[in-house]
Amino acid sequence: MTRILALLTALTLLGACANPNEGKPPADLGDFRLGHNIVVASKMRQGPISRDATEQEWVDVLTSAVDRRFGGYEGDQLYHFGMSVEGYMLAPKGVPLIYNPRSMLIINLTVWDDAAGKKLNEKVETFQVLEDTTGETAFIGSGRHRSKEEQMLGLAENAMDQIGKWLEEQRSENGWFGAESGAVEKPAAGAAPQASTAAQRALDFPR
Repeated sequence: MTRILALLTALTLLGACANPNEGKPPADLGDFRLGHNIVVASKMRQGPISRDATEQEWVDVLTSAVDRRFGGYEGDQLYHFGMSVEGYMLAPKGVPLIYNPRSMLIINLTVWDDAAGKKLNEKVETFQVLEDTTGETAFIGSGRHRSKEEQMLGLAENAMDQIGKWLEEQRSENGWFGAESGAVEKPAAGAAPQASTAAQRALDFPR
């Protein structure tokens, strides 16, 4: 956890540029259909001088963000997300031109292949997410212009951008979400695939 706190301290001092991919879903995820969408925050660490946010607030905002971004895919195979919040910092009001912290978020993600009954990434993937800047927040920080809820939502959406890009890379480089990723009979036309009960029990939450 010392590493998480060190990252929180270092990254909040960095600037962040606007994200040109904000809100754009991945172009192609093959046979992907979102199954279980599970977020935990029981071991998260709060960065220095951060606004407070509860575990449930992070679970709610990230679960909703995943549903919005990835819940619309209608592929023939189910894939489950197990996400954990490792740390966060929500910028308070700073001191213009002297101390203007940036909000940031650290999450781990595991993707589970329901048909194969195994994780696609044996090692959790860690995402370090910084908030976007605007003309208002570039020099005085977001704490003066954004509420805690707005900061959390912005971080969640930027996290989805990073996850989407990573999933596309895995599909391109490692064949994820292709016909070979789940050797089971496809459901009948119009029928949605059903998640196995074993998947819910076996899904390992990344720590």
